[in-house]
Amino acid sequence: MSDTTPQRAAYTVVGAGAIGGTLAFALARAGHPVTVVDTDRAHVDAIRAGGLVVARGGTRTSVPVRAVTPDEFTGTLGRVLLSVKAQATGAAVDWIAPRLEPDGWVVSVQNGFNEDLIARVIGEHRTVAAFVNIFADVVAPGVVQDGGAGALVVGEPHGAPVGDRVRGLVADLRSWGPAQASDNVEGYLWAKAGFGAMLAATALADAPMADLIDRHRVAMAGLTGEIFAVADRRGVALEAFDAFDPHPFRRGADPAAREAAFDRLTAWLRTQSKDRSGIWRDLAVRHRPVEVTTHYADVVEDAAREGLPVPLLRTVLDGLRELEGAPGKMSESRLAGLDRIAGRPAECASSEGERARAVKEWLEEHREDMVADLAAYTAQGSASDDLDALDACLAWLRDWLDRRLGSPDTEEVLPRDETGDILVRRYPARGTGDDRPVVLVGHYDTVWPTGTLDTWPFHRDGDLVTGPGVFDMKAGLVQAVWALRALDALGLPRPACTVLLNGDEETGSLASHEAIVAEARGSRLAMVFEGAADGAIKTARKGVGLFTLTVTGTEAHAGLDPTAGASAVHELAAQVLRLTGLTDLDAGTSVNVGVVEGGTRSNVTAGRATARLDVRVASAAEQERVTRALAALEPADARTRLRVTGDWNRPVFERSEEVAALASLAKSCARLLGHDLAEASVGGASDGNFLAAAGTPVLDGIGAVGHGAHARSERASVSGMVGRAALAATVLATLAER
Repeated sequence: MSDTTPQRAAYTVVGAGAIGGTLAFALARAGHPVTVVDTDRAHVDAIRAGGLVVARGGTRTSVPVRAVTPDEFTGTLGRVLLSVKAQATGAAVDWIAPRLEPDGWVVSVQNGFNEDLIARVIGEHRTVAAFVNIFADVVAPGVVQDGGAGALVVGEPHGAPVGDRVRGLVADLRSWGPAQASDNVEGYLWAKAGFGAMLAATALADAPMADLIDRHRVAMAGLTGEIFAVADRRGVALEAFDAFDPHPFRRGADPAAREAAFDRLTAWLRTQSKDRSGIWRDLAVRHRPVEVTTHYADVVEDAAREGLPVPLLRTVLDGLRELEGAPGKMSESRLAGLDRIAGRPAECASSEGERARAVKEWLEEHREDMVADLAAYTAQGSASDDLDALDACLAWLRDWLDRRLGSPDTEEVLPRDETGDILVRRYPARGTGDDRPVVLVGHYDTVWPTGTLDTWPFHRDGDLVTGPGVFDMKAGLVQAVWALRALDALGLPRPACTVLLNGDEETGSLASHEAIVAEARGSRLAMVFEGAADGAIKTARKGVGLFTLTVTGTEAHAGLDPTAGASAVHELAAQVLRLTGLTDLDAGTSVNVGVVEGGTRSNVTAGRATARLDVRVASAAEQERVTRALAALEPADARTRLRVTGDWNRPVFERSEEVAALASLAKSCARLLGHDLAEASVGGASDGNFLAAAGTPVLDGIGAVGHGAHARSERASVSGMVGRAALAATVLATLAER
């Protein structure tokens, strides 16, 4: 008698965690040949030894499945259920692609928006879209805890009509539960993004999800409202699932309907055996990075493109990143902070003063995060003459900027052969009609030799931090980045911003100043985050000239024939007096002959001598006077010859009308923050000199409050970091409205 039982379709489940394990178990129990592929060796070994186990209540049931690691897998792939963490999607699809049969396909049973990434690698025709809301957890190797009923919707990408492969897959997945087909999977995914954001927020504290959502309805409504505003702008039709109806959580919805929706949702969550989210488990139990920061990247990027602020979502993601490796910092006070942000949206603040205070309060709450970033940045040695250290530091900075500000609109790394490369990152405007950018200028090189950190590491003593480069100018860059973070978190408008970092400022910016000037051309403003002058911004800087005077004489025996030679040293001594006579302190001009060398032996009339000069001038007129004087030098002894080499290393940065107007703006912003701001003219130079001379408006010295640049006494103030970041943010927000 022949067997007429239909042949069950074979499936490969890549990622046998909570979702993948649950579906693999259901398919295998229904008679489908199932292979699970997972990178967790202990998990694979346990499945091999005892089958894949699902625990429900007090019972455990196992089914045999083939279990392998990716390295052990042989053969090809047909029907693939991809259920790895969102951040592992790219690597998983790269592994799948060469093994996938021509008519094979991959369905993303994952959290987040992953279909486009999958389709880019294997093609849209081999990609299946899905929405999954399964409450489960891996509680031990080989064991999945069933958390209760959920939802599973399958469809074609981008709303294409449902075909046979989707209908067949749905029929097989009904061995798990109420799977269904739909041509609007996107509507479910965006609805889940709102619901999932609430669950993610609950992972900021150690308490049941239902209780936290119930106690912090203001924050939860604001959070979902941000996400659904982006969905609405994209034209997505949101879909309800399980006990979650997204429509009452959209902005402008009826408050009574929203409260009723909260009641239904929290009541349903309390019926689930799983009372904490998988995100909480990743942080508190598994001590591993969470995937939510990856799969909300698309939402944040869409919001930025649409000009929609998402301060609550950004704050949740920031908090989760902070808790990775530090679950002991979980606290319900974080949710209370979300309530405050949601209850007082910055874009609706009734005055500029309220906005400034909101910025400062937010930065105060993140004071320790700023210090931690400065400590990590200071630990990156970046001596101007160590190209390997500069390359490593810049790589660290790019990763840090990604984590703190997200992906830029565009990025360029301009290579330099003999110095550190130049980094240019451009971020879009939000809430402003002026598309001209503000350039945030800084340098990542320091004067401190490689190895300095071995004897002088970063150290904090109360409000002061010390370490190589903290004042000049690593704290300044940390402040600039956190100023942008504050604006984004609070939903305040800001101009387009270009972060521009060079690696040779301490050696004169010889290889970078032309690129800096070119990038800033046409910008509204260049904010230079060099250290402050005793708390003052710098509205004028002296021009700097570095010159060498070489005197050539005639050698002779100084004892046998003292009149036969012409001493280059004697001539140089006369010229030094002439050079120092060019000093005019009232006009802001100083000439310092810092190094003198000459002669070979005491009994030989010197045939050659040199002097190296540092010249500082406060005006273009003085620069021209000194230039003419150097060109007109003549020898006192006609038997000697003079040659002047060198040039003006940095032009004069004068206090123009535009600079004065920007200083006035900064002072008014400082008053909103509760303090007075002074301005100063200084002798030191920066890249602001090049920018001001090229016609770009410059606000300089807006960086760290401290002292001791280039000295072992170098230090910066922590409270000053908060205050200056708040000042920079307030200036940017004010500019955005003008």
